[in-house]
Amino acid sequence: MSLIRGQESAKRGLEIAAAGGHNIALYGPPGTGKTMLAKAFQGILPPLSDEEVIEVTSIHSIARTLGNDVIVAPPFRAPHHTASYASIVGGGAFPRPGEITLSHRGVLFLDEFPEFNSSVIDALREPLEEKRITIARARGSVTFPAHCILVIAMNPCPCGYGDDRCTCSAARRGQYLRKISGPFIDRIDVWVAVSKIDYDEFGVESGRGETSETMAMRVEKARSLQYHRCREHDVKEKCNSELGVAELEKVIPLSPALSSFFSATAERLGLSGRGYHRTLKIGRTIADLDGKEEVGKTHILEALQYRQKII
Repeated sequence: MSLIRGQESAKRGLEIAAAGGHNIALYGPPGTGKTMLAKAFQGILPPLSDEEVIEVTSIHSIARTLGNDVIVAPPFRAPHHTASYASIVGGGAFPRPGEITLSHRGVLFLDEFPEFNSSVIDALREPLEEKRITIARARGSVTFPAHCILVIAMNPCPCGYGDDRCTCSAARRGQYLRKISGPFIDRIDVWVAVSKIDYDEFGVESGRGETSETMAMRVEKARSLQYHRCREHDVKEKCNSELGVAELEKVIPLSPALSSFFSATAERLGLSGRGYHRTLKIGRTIADLDGKEEVGKTHILEALQYRQKII
């Protein structure tokens, strides 16, 4: 992360995504560092537990993608946008894991996201929600784990600029963005704009930002708070993003005043029920990064800004 100059808001979004296990979208013109940020994201994730090491290594062994060593770090998968449906989701006469399963307990990075086939994009909706994927064939069905953090990167339009330099027609831009359905958009927790930075930021004298190690320490501390909170409420240890609706009431209680404010704001912004709950989870993650026991108004306000969409 220290090698990426500027883009502090994007780094903040990635830290929140890592701490709570939230899906994240990075959008902006080409050359702003979206891909670099996504690749650096793996470095701020907590290491795999012993149980997860066995789980992830077993998956890659079955898929015949395992080298000579066990996998001890969260996997990072970045398939090209021309990848087939079966390679992303999984399939074959004898079903084999796809990229979404190979990124289990790690990161699935989809660059140039709107360039992926629409059927692939829509097929990801259910596994992102259920954290598993079932492939049915005539001989039977197989369920593979698919518990990963999705990171997508995209341009605002086909030419990439989305401003006064844009050469795209309104119809072409609309066609480009309509490939991403509303239900899929709702499953992305954090939307972060990655803008062009000043050339002064590239100078040696500007200095470097925080290292991945420093950010990883905050992420791991926030994860520990989440697991401890779950144990206190007799809930299975989970990241904030994994909490169900019933568990939210136990784990993330809001004061009456904050609940009223959040409900009124969500209604004004037109959030769906899923969007409401996901925003609440993001607010809880932000509070965890701040080391706060209770979710405050500032945490909810910051969470709401990440729910803004470009479509």
